[in-house]
Amino acid sequence: MNIRTIKQADNPFLAEIIKAVFDEFDAPKMGTVYSDPTTNNLFELFKKKDTILWVLEENEEVLGCCGIYPTEALPLHCVELVKFYLSPKARGKGWGLKLMEKSIESAKEMNYKQMYIESLPHFKDAINMYEKFNFKILENPLGESGHPSCDVWMIREL
Repeated sequence: MNIRTIKQADNPFLAEIIKAVFDEFDAPKMGTVYSDPTTNNLFELFKKKDTILWVLEENEEVLGCCGIYPTEALPLHCVELVKFYLSPKARGKGWGLKLMEKSIESAKEMNYKQMYIESLPHFKDAINMYEKFNFKILENPLGESGHPSCDVWMIREL
C-alpha cells in the first residue's frame, strides 16, 4: 500500500472509482461530485494553492483518494475534505483511515483551523468514520461546493 499525491495519469482511474461508488450505493448523481465536470480532471483541480489530493495505490493500481480543497465561500481558515472514495478492494483494511489522517495532517500543515465535509445518507459507513474523527453534524451547508444534493454537512476543529 502506498499513499502519494495525484498524477495526471490518475484522472480516469479516480473518476471511475468515484462514479462506481455512487452506482454501488445508489446515490444521487445530479448535484453531486458524480456529475461535477471537475471529477474527470482532478489533477488539474488540485493544482490550486493550499490543496492536496492523496491517492491510494497498491501494486501500482489506483484504489482511492482523499484530499482537501478550500471550497469557495467557506469561513476563513476552513477547508473541505473532498473526494474521499475507495474501491471495494481497498475497504476494511484501515487504508481509508490513513487517507483521512493524511488529509487532516495536510490541513493542519497548511494552517487551516476547521475541516468541513459534505456527504449523503447513502454513505453511512463514511459518516460513522467522520464522527469517530470528531466531525459534528451541521444544520446547514457551508460554502458553495456546487453539490446541492448533498444533505449531510459536518465540521470539526483542527
